[in-house]
Amino acid sequence: MKKFKKGTREYSLLKSPWKPYLKKFDDLEKIHPRYNWHYKDLLTQEQIVMEGIECDDTLTNSYNLLQAFFTALDKHDTKAMKDIIYSKEKVGPLMHRTLLTFRHNLKAVLNGASLPYSNGCLEGFNRKIKQIERTAYGYSNFINLLLFINRI
Repeated sequence: MKKFKKGTREYSLLKSPWKPYLKKFDDLEKIHPRYNWHYKDLLTQEQIVMEGIECDDTLTNSYNLLQAFFTALDKHDTKAMKDIIYSKEKVGPLMHRTLLTFRHNLKAVLNGASLPYSNGCLEGFNRKIKQIERTAYGYSNFINLLLFINRI
């Protein structure tokens, strides 16, 4: 982003539509183009992403690595994930730091990808506890809070 001047097409391709870059490539809109006033052109999401990542080789490598990781994660392919994590491609500094974190926690990452278990139930309980704590902030004493919790 910092390589391009603010008025250029490359800058606007990378700046305004940041969400399509985080989607899986298969989920991008490929058929129906939409007019976007940022670049004054009819483009599909796929065209925006492809044109945007062509601006820089590092961005292209990072995007392709991310898409390969998405595919390996969907297929629960731990060997492909390990190859991606230990890849030697030139990627951006944030992607490199993420890959180093994955290398440090490799056993947990591969274990989480291979097993069908989810921590969604635990996260739901944590969310409910945090909501109760936010609600409890206004209560004058703990007994009133417990009465509120028992009503739920």
